[in-house]
Amino acid sequence: MTSTATTTTTTTPATAITATATAILATLLPHRRTLETTGYATTADFPSQLDQLETLVAARRPILLTLPGFPCKSPNPAKVLGRLPDEGERLALRFLDRLCARIGELYAPGARLVICSDGHLFSDLIGVTDPDVDAYNDALRAMIRTAGLSHLTTFDLRDVYGDLPCDAKRAQVHARYAPSLDSLRAETRGAATGDGETLRLYRGITRFLFEDATGFDGTRSALQRACRTRAYGVIQRSRAWGALIADHHPGAVRLSIHPQPRGAEKFGIRLLDAPDAWMTPWHACVLRRPDGSVRLMRAADAAKQGQLTHQDGRPSHYEYETGRPIPF
Repeated sequence: MTSTATTTTTTTPATAITATATAILATLLPHRRTLETTGYATTADFPSQLDQLETLVAARRPILLTLPGFPCKSPNPAKVLGRLPDEGERLALRFLDRLCARIGELYAPGARLVICSDGHLFSDLIGVTDPDVDAYNDALRAMIRTAGLSHLTTFDLRDVYGDLPCDAKRAQVHARYAPSLDSLRAETRGAATGDGETLRLYRGITRFLFEDATGFDGTRSALQRACRTRAYGVIQRSRAWGALIADHHPGAVRLSIHPQPRGAEKFGIRLLDAPDAWMTPWHACVLRRPDGSVRLMRAADAAKQGQLTHQDGRPSHYEYETGRPIPF
């Protein structure tokens, strides 16, 4: 006599873990910051992030995201409205908090994001004073607290080195974590890596430094040379900051405000709509359109299209005015 057994297919725990991690990564994907103009990326293009998420999900731990950024406002008055956070930062913070909330809808332990403010790492290289960095960071924390953005926390050099002078803090981070200048130059020449990402980053940072330079008395070519030199310093300290963050927040999924290619260890995240993949709220201001949508742009350009609006007693953003010409 032959008996027939009925086979029931069940979802294994490993499959469920992968499905949850994939769903979380899919939540990030529409907001990816990239220089790519063709092709559609999928979660399979980001194995590093998927592995990290699977590890966290398997342990039923909250998803921890770290985002170096929100350093200080650009010193270029043609780009920004002042030295303190404004509507651009306010909207970016709300977006990041909502992103974590959406992850919490997919995964019960939830998610939190640590904003790793890196202004003190670069202030001496970008022409911003350390007191201005402190004022920006303090105002950013106040924004988070006032808006009740419970998924966000902040982290900066004060959390690591306390009240040490800023020059001493920068020296300690550089000495412990920064790569050598020779290795970075080799990467930009393609001798160490062939993907060109370091060269693109170097060029992007050089452009920002050149645009933000104020009070330079030399020639244009001299300023370009100075910015190229300082760009290497910015990358060195950026790498050092990333290593320090990894030490203090092990297992976190690393986000980046810079464009990142598929498969990179960092996932580029776009905070607000902008015409440039490199533009951030601290290098621009917000123009709010009549339909309620917003766009980042240089303050000088936004002023040609809208009316300046204040909030909390200081400039906040521009409101679009019908009939004003749209600059190229």
